[in-house]
Amino acid sequence: MPPTSTYRLQLQPEFPFAAAERAVPYLAGLGVSHLHLSPVLEAVPGSTHGYDVTDHRSVRAELGGEEGLRALAATARAHGLGLVVDLVPNHMAASPRHNHALRAVLREGPDSPYARWFDIDWRAGDGRVLLPVLPARLPEVRDRFRVSDGSLHLDGQEFPLRAGTEGLPLDELLDAQWYRLGWWRLARTELGYRRFFTISDLIGVRVEDPEVFAASHAKIVELVGDGVIEGLRIDHPDGLADPQGYLEDLAAATGGRCWTVVEKILTGPETLPAAWPVAGTTGYDALRQLDGVFTDPVGADELADVYREFVGKAADRGGHWEATARRAAYEVVGHDLAAETAALTRIAGRICADDPELRDHAPWALRTAIRELLVRVPVYRPYRTGGEEVLTAEAARGAKAAFAVPEEATAVDAVRDLALGRRGDGPEHRAFRARFAQTSSALRAKSVEDTAFYRYTPLLSANEVGGDAGRPAVPVEEFHAYCLRIARDWPGTGTVLSTHDTKRSADVRAGIAVLSQCPEVWAELLAEVAGVPAPDPHVAWTAWQTAFGLGAPDPDRLVPAILKSVREAGLRTSWTEPDEEYERAVAEFAAAGPGRIPLRTASEAAFALEPHVRAHALGAALVQLTMPGVPELYQNTEREYRALVDPDNRAPFAVGPEDERTALVRAALGLRRAHPKAFGAGGTYVPLTAEGPAAAHCLAFARSGRVVTAVTRLSLRLARAGGWQDTELVLPEGRWVDALDGVREFTGGPATEVKLAELFEERPVALLARAE
Repeated sequence: MPPTSTYRLQLQPEFPFAAAERAVPYLAGLGVSHLHLSPVLEAVPGSTHGYDVTDHRSVRAELGGEEGLRALAATARAHGLGLVVDLVPNHMAASPRHNHALRAVLREGPDSPYARWFDIDWRAGDGRVLLPVLPARLPEVRDRFRVSDGSLHLDGQEFPLRAGTEGLPLDELLDAQWYRLGWWRLARTELGYRRFFTISDLIGVRVEDPEVFAASHAKIVELVGDGVIEGLRIDHPDGLADPQGYLEDLAAATGGRCWTVVEKILTGPETLPAAWPVAGTTGYDALRQLDGVFTDPVGADELADVYREFVGKAADRGGHWEATARRAAYEVVGHDLAAETAALTRIAGRICADDPELRDHAPWALRTAIRELLVRVPVYRPYRTGGEEVLTAEAARGAKAAFAVPEEATAVDAVRDLALGRRGDGPEHRAFRARFAQTSSALRAKSVEDTAFYRYTPLLSANEVGGDAGRPAVPVEEFHAYCLRIARDWPGTGTVLSTHDTKRSADVRAGIAVLSQCPEVWAELLAEVAGVPAPDPHVAWTAWQTAFGLGAPDPDRLVPAILKSVREAGLRTSWTEPDEEYERAVAEFAAAGPGRIPLRTASEAAFALEPHVRAHALGAALVQLTMPGVPELYQNTEREYRALVDPDNRAPFAVGPEDERTALVRAALGLRRAHPKAFGAGGTYVPLTAEGPAAAHCLAFARSGRVVTAVTRLSLRLARAGGWQDTELVLPEGRWVDALDGVREFTGGPATEVKLAELFEERPVALLARAE
């Protein structure tokens, strides 16, 4: 049975299986059907997230091992709950000390039976694997190496030694290995293995190889077969060589017994490939719709004007989204992903050298063509089918414009044909096509999510995974169309509002999004705090808006979040080239201003926004819990939950005081568990349209004739326009009971309109259940 709802728990040594087991009675009482666990396989010791897998053969000992996982599953089952587990197929920790497969490769070289596990280009450089792990250049750390027990040691790191080399002098020993130890900065340009995004500590895994797939999935498949695991969340499928092929292999291995969703980020009108054997996505597409439908489009545009005026020259590319995103893409593909574009250029060069029709394309021309095509991919990556819709002829024409000589521009056609699989099907051809797509997804993630979203900040609530910073608002009609399509095509897909990866929790985003209804109030607030000196206006805007969303001064949480934002933006400082003086100024400003001044209550105008923040937060929560799809609650979000970016939002789960959100969650999830068919496959979604002067401020729909959801949207604009007045909503036929108080009743039918002023008299949302 697929889940009716899930609850995400972040497992870590501080919160192992036993702690999750103790939380089961409480979570079952909320009404969820499944617990969603972060990765459970063996990971780097001390890891607080588990995505740095070291051994697929065993359940993580620090969490309680397989015995602890099975005990958790048994307790959950006794309370009517199943387990969904986060599965990480794309990468492992690049730690020779802990990763047994990588250790074997480094010891034995390309002839190791584990060599097929990783995308290593043994023909790059001097034929050895570069390990960019040294804190400085080799001569500077040479005296700190130690050899013992068949391993090379440096500052807590351990590297295996090739057989027969242990007794060699150090310089000869280093040269005799299958790997080359290098300064960590070399990873940007010299790396010879595929990694996760730009993180060299995570090495890509070749699950497209049947033997690698079988070995890396045996334990998970066993746990599925034993009924311990009932669902899987697939992390970063876009990093795989062939996502569809992988998902088909997974479905075959699990016998189709798992509810499976993929962490696929859809862009704009992009839809999930219909051939993928999954229930849907993890829900970032739903998050975009939920955030957008509660954002005022007119005010968002006005806010962008205020932003450009306030930030001025500090705004990247004049403060316009499209230019900011394109510039970020060029920077990332040419700098952060230089090793990846170099790898693609090497593969393309080898193919062209062996193809009479493609010979004489210079490496620089191939590299330029690769770069220009990559920055023009409008989504995360092309797939096995439909690649022409992504790598269009128009994109090729744009790429060719980067060449001064038209004859050299034909390299674009060669690269495009290779990326689309039009030029042969040999190993190198398949490798190029896969690596181009994998690099495309890394480029999109790093340039948009991790760079441009921190550079273009008029309305930070829109800068979320899957979001559209240039178009933050979603019309009600578009939201309904999305829900109708999901109900028809992907009724088992996930929906989310907050996750372990969201930059701001839903409640923080609600506090920020209300500013789209009153940009003039925001401008006034900024003027009031202008006396607090900031390093530059861009960081001032970002910090004050973040603080406004957080709601209460908290420098211990705000300062790290703002420092992360300026490093990710890369305009004045970065993770790899930090400007310590600038960062010190940022930290001092954030602590003294946004971290100290309670902006939400700094003036009567700001304080008056609190009821509208509440209306947004409750409305989005109820819609997410009752719209098509399987809603996920991130840990602690069954109540008001204000959290900033990782690591702030990954603190261990803890039961806290209940509030009106908790009652809403229990009521909505209770209806889902009581009527699974009404919300699942075959269930219907019917938009309901209000009539009257304030009709645009009501978002309402019915689910299979059993449940009606109605919420207030853009409540500040509503109040300024005079409230609900005579606006009415016609409910479906029958008697309807208020599921939030169990007392109020309403009658449906064409002749019995319900006044929205009465429906929303007690709260800005309404959840109605058909009376039996």
